[in-house]
Amino acid sequence: MKLQLSIAMDSNPRTRPILDGQLSPDGIDWIPTEVFPSELFWRQLKFGDFDVSEMSFSSLIKAIARGDDRWVGIPIFTTHHFFQNWIVVRKSSGIEKPEDMRGRRVGVPEFQQTAALWSRGILKHEFGVDQTEMEFFMERLPATSHGGSTGFEAPPGVTVNQIPLEKNIGQMLLDGELDATLLYLPHNNLIDRSKADLDNHPDFGPLFPDPSAEALRYWRKTNIYPINHTVVIRRKIAEANPWAVLNILKTFNAANDIANAQRIEHIEHYRAAGLIDAATFDALSEPLIQHGIRANRETLEAATLYSFEQSLTARQVTLEEVFAKSTLDQ
Repeated sequence: MKLQLSIAMDSNPRTRPILDGQLSPDGIDWIPTEVFPSELFWRQLKFGDFDVSEMSFSSLIKAIARGDDRWVGIPIFTTHHFFQNWIVVRKSSGIEKPEDMRGRRVGVPEFQQTAALWSRGILKHEFGVDQTEMEFFMERLPATSHGGSTGFEAPPGVTVNQIPLEKNIGQMLLDGELDATLLYLPHNNLIDRSKADLDNHPDFGPLFPDPSAEALRYWRKTNIYPINHTVVIRRKIAEANPWAVLNILKTFNAANDIANAQRIEHIEHYRAAGLIDAATFDALSEPLIQHGIRANRETLEAATLYSFEQSLTARQVTLEEVFAKSTLDQ
């Protein structure tokens, strides 16, 4: 069986063995394509370009809640990040701690994207800052956004301004029209428009000056390593070929094993050089990323709760609605 596969273009070692042809599922002949995530998710939600692809978890559950049944999830989680560390602030804005985000003008490429979902959820649950206390400015236009394909409307009590085509988040930050942005995507793709290099600009910096310390604090407190992308397969293909779902999951597990082995090889060099002790080596050797629902249920249910709390979905979507039945015990 030939299937069109699309993987996010981000040099992820957990998907590279699949894109390079090193691994493929039994009975399936991949036709792989790399697409920048912003563009990939829009194309899938709008046009259904690919048979199997990575997908924004937030947009997937929003689509499902609206009755869009084109896709079935496979519990493959290719990217995790502590998204509060992606918040960028203009240093002259006076934002020195998360609580200072109240009353601020905040950019966001797309309100419903998973990174923004997590950042707002963490600001609320960890620091008491509700989304209604910020004014948002969204860069993506309805015609080329996830929300344009999933019926996005600004949640009650939340101001979401549309940034006009001639402007973008980066320039508005430089011009002092924004105080912060939940994330910043200066990439060349069909969706995002910002170009300015803020990473190396002296006037901007992260909300959390020590991102590693904040990540460790959050992980130790919540046991959550936020998930960004999952994988979907066209429902009609999964129903006609139910064997394909677990074969795909098995292949991504094998790719994940390769990435974990490479990571352990790297940290073994650090131990051999005396740069880390045995306890640190043992801690770093634990697999940080695992596929399947059992290893990620707490994180996934936090995301579905945040989606409901933020009025992206009218109810909390269950994992049984999202993922193929054959994967629920994986």
